[in-house]
Amino acid sequence: MSVNESPAGRQPTATYDSPFMKACRREPVPHTPVWFMRQAGRSLPEYRKVREGIPMLESCMRPELVTEITLQPVRRHGVDAAIYFSDIVVPLKAIGLDLDIKPGVGPVVAEPIRTRADLARLRDLTPEDVSYVTEAIGLLTRELGPTPLIGFAGAPFTLASYLVEGGPSRTYENAKAMMYGDPELWADLLDRLADITAAFLKVQIEAGASAVQLFDSWVGALAPADYRRSVMPASVKVFDAVAGYGVPRIHFGVGTGELLGLMGEAGADVVGVDWRVPLDEAARRVGPGKALQGNLDPTVLFASTEAVETKTREVLDAAEGLEGHIFNLGHGVMPSTDPDALTRLVDHVHARTAR
Repeated sequence: MSVNESPAGRQPTATYDSPFMKACRREPVPHTPVWFMRQAGRSLPEYRKVREGIPMLESCMRPELVTEITLQPVRRHGVDAAIYFSDIVVPLKAIGLDLDIKPGVGPVVAEPIRTRADLARLRDLTPEDVSYVTEAIGLLTRELGPTPLIGFAGAPFTLASYLVEGGPSRTYENAKAMMYGDPELWADLLDRLADITAAFLKVQIEAGASAVQLFDSWVGALAPADYRRSVMPASVKVFDAVAGYGVPRIHFGVGTGELLGLMGEAGADVVGVDWRVPLDEAARRVGPGKALQGNLDPTVLFASTEAVETKTREVLDAAEGLEGHIFNLGHGVMPSTDPDALTRLVDHVHARTAR
């Protein structure tokens, strides 16, 4: 189903004509919609208060807490979309992998995936495994009304990089060694992860998410030829699996300037762009038929209000004439960001782009 059609057999939902959804469909908007990756999180004092003493993964499994955290930036900043509060390793934890999110480190896997026998630990994900997600999204969509909720998942490459390395990595030597040295095992690993990821996105869409974003956070570590051969088929499988729902599909990675065209080819309706490539150049690389999302450098928010507005104008000027544009940062909100700077940024974008 095309993203430009309302869901088959259903009346358009409350969110269908929102600025965010219109921009995803490359339709005229009353103003450029704004949301921020990691908008629900550590930059907000109210988030730190409700999360106090609760481990990250546990917080992702409490529907009422997830609802409150997801709503906090919508209330505070007036953003045009909410993003579901979770973590990319949640579906892996849900199928029984021994992993945890360690403060200051990130996801750590007790037994990395290194052999074909290890693949047996990656069983299929069922809706029952993540019933708390269905419950939380039901609560959220009732609260959000016309504001869209974005569901999300980690892309197969990024999940594989954590599973094979055993945790965060700057070089991905173990993952790349498998990719180059045992391409069949690598392909089977990513294919298995594509199934898990697609199942996780389907749960969110069926519960009421209006759009989904696939985060391939670390895929910028690859050359285009390696991406096309060893990663893109799994990403295509994920996007194809949810195509029939007719919800916008967003694809984002960091350091992916050389991959933007391929990431669009993988099946996204919207391609997220980090701050390294101006949006007009990104549009040239991605080609027609896609909306773009981005791409203010998150560190700009530590500068003066005047500097933030100057850099924001540069982003908006580069986006002039795009088929569709959703304003976002080029990566997630940094933990020490002043929340008021985000609120001012939303107001500035809305005012400057009002039509």
